[in-house]
Amino acid sequence: MATIRKRGDFQWQAIVKRKGYPLQSKTFNYKADAEKWARLIENEMDRGVFVSRAEAERTTLKEALERYEKEVTERKKGAGRERTRIARWTNHKLAARPLASVRSADLAKFRDEWRKAGKAENTIRLELALLSHLFEVARREWGMEGLQNPVKAITLPGPSRKRDRRLEGDEEARLLAELRKGRNPYAAPAAEFAIETGMRQGEILGLCWADVNYLKDGKGLATLADTKNGESRTVPLSTRAVAVLKSLPRPIEGGRIFRITQDGLVRAFARACERGRKTHAEEYKKSARDPYPGLLEDLRFHDLRHEATSRLFERGDFGMMEVAAITGHKTLHMLKRYTQLRAEDLARKLG
Repeated sequence: MATIRKRGDFQWQAIVKRKGYPLQSKTFNYKADAEKWARLIENEMDRGVFVSRAEAERTTLKEALERYEKEVTERKKGAGRERTRIARWTNHKLAARPLASVRSADLAKFRDEWRKAGKAENTIRLELALLSHLFEVARREWGMEGLQNPVKAITLPGPSRKRDRRLEGDEEARLLAELRKGRNPYAAPAAEFAIETGMRQGEILGLCWADVNYLKDGKGLATLADTKNGESRTVPLSTRAVAVLKSLPRPIEGGRIFRITQDGLVRAFARACERGRKTHAEEYKKSARDPYPGLLEDLRFHDLRHEATSRLFERGDFGMMEVAAITGHKTLHMLKRYTQLRAEDLARKLG
């Protein structure tokens, strides 16, 4: 039989002693909660399914996040971005709570608050996916078998919709011009290189001089030893891509080609788009011509990979497998997702 005793003036402690099991105790603000917990523990012991929650009740979410960062995040390719998510969760009010006390209702509230704040569905999904994996690791590998994963009990936002953003009109020229006005001299070359090669942002920023081999005809090759897919590949470089590389300073010691961080590139890109939109608005005020709707609106660096992939198909020189070999798409389904062919171009081919 469980023992319920008062602790101080405002708290109640439940104690469960059962032969063959370690002593279980927990303190509550209300006697009814203490009795309910004790009945639950006794019932699980009676059915032989009891698993101690002691460690999950001692470990705060913040402590678990710090351990997760050291043991799990370090081994991931996207460690940088995940550390940013971990930092956000560490500063959240839930971080001070024990793991066992984090409920699905808490996370549903977080989801809804972020939606009201205008966060993208995919952004919210990734934030919650981090917590879900943390709970699974704690349950399976850290000896917290009795811990429940509260993320699994809520409806998660779906993945982001397929984007079909292409560069239109003189957007490419305007974008590159605005990037060249920025403080970092590597932002514009990185964007131009992305448009020409279709390489991922991380692949571009991780590219080293030792990875590049210039060919006699003015073209070249870039060897990517560690890609997002975990497989190496060699990317052919056009004369324009080679020209971009040759325009950059090459230190004697070699090292990375594009000396800009991922966060720095994202910020430089966003600022360039904003400047371009303002410049276009001012130009329109001085003229009677209609502007291109949404000039540099809703444009992301990753859209340049879409643009490059679509341009390879529009050239008509490459088959699907050849394009996949260049871009590194592992499946034709993903290759199709990253390809947006203009309907007007297809119409011209119809004759």
